[in-house]
Amino acid sequence: MTRRTEWPDSAGETTSAAGDAETRHGRRGRRGTEDSGGRSSSRAEAGPPRTPEEQARAICLRLLTGTPRTRKQLEDALRRRGIPEEAAQDVLSRFEDVGLINDAAFADAWVESRHHGRGLARRALARELRTKGVDSTLIDVAVGRLDSEQEESTARELVGRKLRATRGLDREKRLRRLAGMLARKGYSEGVALRVVKQALEEEGEDPELLDQHLPDD
Repeated sequence: MTRRTEWPDSAGETTSAAGDAETRHGRRGRRGTEDSGGRSSSRAEAGPPRTPEEQARAICLRLLTGTPRTRKQLEDALRRRGIPEEAAQDVLSRFEDVGLINDAAFADAWVESRHHGRGLARRALARELRTKGVDSTLIDVAVGRLDSEQEESTARELVGRKLRATRGLDREKRLRRLAGMLARKGYSEGVALRVVKQALEEEGEDPELLDQHLPDD
């Protein structure tokens, strides 16, 4: 039943009747819109366009879900998505203030994970962190937590795991292959050759013959 609107004037009946007609027309219009796919309701649900700051926050939160990222990585992502520079920097600074972005913690965790998981040396770790936009001061602190003794110990473990696969190769090829593996992981030539030579000597290789294949100082 349609409720009549009572207007405090002499045209009450006319106004009320017009209201009834508009109500009936409105119902038919809504049914027509719904029958045509509900475009009106879709537009209503979409709401007004979000501000650049709101867009930036949404992008950053999505990228940070489950994966820590550096400020530079997020900054690049916002730029690619067309977020204005001022809005991007404002959101990134607020994320840093509340600890959602922490490049120092990122660098520490990266060094810990990549050294123990992949056996990367300090030089390789520093190179990776630079590509992710970490400040050089933070990189120095993070990779400085690995001392030379720990780095060389990891190098020996890497060679020990690969040693069996090189058996049957001639002496020079074994030396070159094992040292090359360490070099690709960021170990210096001196460390790589020393560790490989020691491993081959422990396996029974003649030290003097190995020295013939080492580069001159």
